[in-house]
Amino acid sequence: MKKNLIYLLTLFVAISACSDDFTEQPAIGALSDAAVQNEAGVELLLVGAYSTLDGIRNNLSGNGFAASGDNWWFDVLADDAHKGSTDGDQADLFEMETYNWTTANPYVLGKWSSVFAGINRSNAVIALIATIEDADLTGKLAEARFLRGHFNFELQRIYGNVPYISEENYANTEFNQPNPGPIWDQIEADLQFAIDNLPASQAQSGRPTSWAAKAYLGKVHLQQSEWAAAFDLFEEVINDGPYSLNPEFVANWESAGENSSEAIFAIQFTADDGQSLNGNQGGVLNFPNPGPFGSCCGFYQPTQDLVNAFQTDASGLPLLDTFNDTDVANDYGLEDADAFTTHTGPLDPRLDYTVGRRGIDYNRYGTFPGHSWIRATFADISGPYLPAKNVYQSGDTDNQGAGAWGQQHAGINYHIIRFADVLLMGAEAAVETNDLASALTWVNLVRNRAKNMTYIQNEAGDADAANYVIEPYTSFADQAFARKAVRHERRLELSMEGHRLFDLYRWGNGVEVINEYITNESRTIANFGTKANAFEAKNEVLPIPLTAIDLSGGILEQNPGY
Repeated sequence: MKKNLIYLLTLFVAISACSDDFTEQPAIGALSDAAVQNEAGVELLLVGAYSTLDGIRNNLSGNGFAASGDNWWFDVLADDAHKGSTDGDQADLFEMETYNWTTANPYVLGKWSSVFAGINRSNAVIALIATIEDADLTGKLAEARFLRGHFNFELQRIYGNVPYISEENYANTEFNQPNPGPIWDQIEADLQFAIDNLPASQAQSGRPTSWAAKAYLGKVHLQQSEWAAAFDLFEEVINDGPYSLNPEFVANWESAGENSSEAIFAIQFTADDGQSLNGNQGGVLNFPNPGPFGSCCGFYQPTQDLVNAFQTDASGLPLLDTFNDTDVANDYGLEDADAFTTHTGPLDPRLDYTVGRRGIDYNRYGTFPGHSWIRATFADISGPYLPAKNVYQSGDTDNQGAGAWGQQHAGINYHIIRFADVLLMGAEAAVETNDLASALTWVNLVRNRAKNMTYIQNEAGDADAANYVIEPYTSFADQAFARKAVRHERRLELSMEGHRLFDLYRWGNGVEVINEYITNESRTIANFGTKANAFEAKNEVLPIPLTAIDLSGGILEQNPGY
């Protein structure tokens, strides 16, 4: 998708070069209104809107890593991940991880800035289409409104009370709008227009379909706890849509599995043999340091709490209430040469495709030896684990993009929505409408994929690397049990994918869960509890950035509690 932007810019340069009178041409690097007031111009601006899905743009305000479209650092605010690396590296994110949030934190501004870039570029397309009368651009308009719906959804669920910038505001340069409350109605209107006007399939990967719009609108209803409306959309996508689970869980993060039957809407990242600008620049910090291939920078380390969640009982079912009673064996505080025995209890096999841990093969690079692959010291609050989903598998050269100081612009697509996510969102809506049969069916589709996939093997290649035990549920005894099972399953399937914090917000249990996490995590990382502040109710949305309020001249109002 991003390559199209280069091609289209070249096309416009060629067109503008045909005039005999240079005075009729716009300045170098700019296009006249007449040059873009056609279908090609709409496509040019539309590709520009797609290019902001990854959050990266010129003149970004705030912290550039905060703009990342994969929302990795929101897992750091929940119980799935630590910032990683040393405490002093990216100190602003350390403040976020330890719940010392201020309105001036550059991470708060960085995400705000990147999301509004996407909104403005989407509005640019919509406003331009409104001026063109001699072409049917309904499909392009639907794509632009889908994108605007996505960016506004991100804004809404992250910041709570937010301004709405319409295409009319954009055309009239009226960007200084108040933030009186939620903008759910506008988001829903955009996605409904996309449902009504997008095709059921697209020739080019990365463009949304009517099915993707239905899944996204279901997600929007779910985030508002509008269970019945969400259920109807998810049921249609699940039963009638063109999607299915990949046989292999790990295929979702391999080049061979990109844009497969499980992909519903994804950021299209592309790597090359250098520092591709189409790679995942926002996630550049999140590779082992030094790890197995000398990468940078050791960020985004999974928590002990997350690892514990993958424990099962002897029958292969999760320990829904007791997974944190005991810890999965870890080597925190040990050097590679120190004796260590890997955990022998039963575990969900998805663990070792999600988390790198000592004694287990890491993304086909060989056995993880221990602390020598971890940048953080034992005095830091980052722990002993490595992320796996965002790190390409050994030999997957199509997704590998490395630079001079070890940074990685990976080509692994980021799934904004994948089919397993839809199954579990559908199961959640089913539980809340008391359709336990549908919830059981959809959860078990996800669990059976995990049961039947290829398990990670030991170093000799002749047995499973750990005691993997997983089975589907035979029944859901009641709504309360089903609710607990579905919520836990979302964590197991979708951890380290940027969803966890927003799930906790929706369920309304963030204060309880995160404060309990701080306590439990301190059993492994003793100084985590002394460095982390308590998570408060106000933290269920980020503050409005102080810079934005100042630039608005006081039009924007701060969220309560900040």
